[in-house]
Amino acid sequence: MIERSNSEMLYRELGSTGEQVSAIGLGGWHLSLKHVDEDLATRIVRTAIDRGITFMDNCWDYNDGASEVRMGKALRDGYRDKAFLMTKIDGRSKAEAAKQIDESLKRLQVDHVDLLQYHEVLRFEDPHRIFDEEGAHAAVLEAQKAGKLRYIGFTGHKDPYIHLHMLEVANQQGFKFDTVQMPLNVMDAHYRSFAKLVVPELVKQNIGILGMKSMANGILLRSNTVTPIECLHYALNLPTSVVITGMDSMEYLEQAFEAVRTFQPMTDDQVQALLTKTTEAGARGEFEPFKTSSIFDGTAQHPAWLGEEPQRLQQLMSAAG
Repeated sequence: MIERSNSEMLYRELGSTGEQVSAIGLGGWHLSLKHVDEDLATRIVRTAIDRGITFMDNCWDYNDGASEVRMGKALRDGYRDKAFLMTKIDGRSKAEAAKQIDESLKRLQVDHVDLLQYHEVLRFEDPHRIFDEEGAHAAVLEAQKAGKLRYIGFTGHKDPYIHLHMLEVANQQGFKFDTVQMPLNVMDAHYRSFAKLVVPELVKQNIGILGMKSMANGILLRSNTVTPIECLHYALNLPTSVVITGMDSMEYLEQAFEAVRTFQPMTDDQVQALLTKTTEAGARGEFEPFKTSSIFDGTAQHPAWLGEEPQRLQQLMSAAG
């Protein structure tokens, strides 16, 4: 992995895309939390970009679209040209995916995103729904051809075996993803570990690795075993292209730059020391509730976001009746 440094940021290769992106990505969900007003959201995004963060994370469903709207406003005045912009869609049907792509572009006030990802691949049926002939992938490929997006990836936070299944189904369709996003944190190593199961496969295929939930919205810190900087250093030390972290204050933005400034590749002993500290807390997934509950699953609470199942499968059900 090639890394170069400007005054404050590391840059890494994004898999086999040829793109260089900032090692820290700005998480979009946090931009529309209750205590973040529009002015602060704009200041966070623009300060991040001014200081070298290029990777912008967002999603069609974050805060009912408000996160995309805010990021779109912040990316005016020439800031869009300095950013690598990513958003995600929930649609599994072709019609729903196409609709969500266009809605995201409208909110973001852009004619294209650099990366579009299938969001919340949480269920073993998701890959089949996406790659069905009437599925989301047909719409995404059309949108890519039309210049609405450049690269394609997927995200999920539930189970590494579902990620591996998604890669397998894509491979059967002759498709290779540009990126994959997953939880990568000090607790993950101990329970249903994406780092142990998925990361080696992505390295082998040279797919861009996007880490999220390095602190799980602060939940990991409640274990009283690790500091925020240790959490970010651990994720940066994995073969990640980008570690996406939520920033809902200027202080958290500063913390991310501090993590980069103080980051050195960790020795095996240093990694082991960190994992030893978190073994007990991480053993049952207690501090990773996105793996062990449905609280983080937006599409479980809003199944309509996924769109309808293909007509021919619905007809199978009616025939069975």
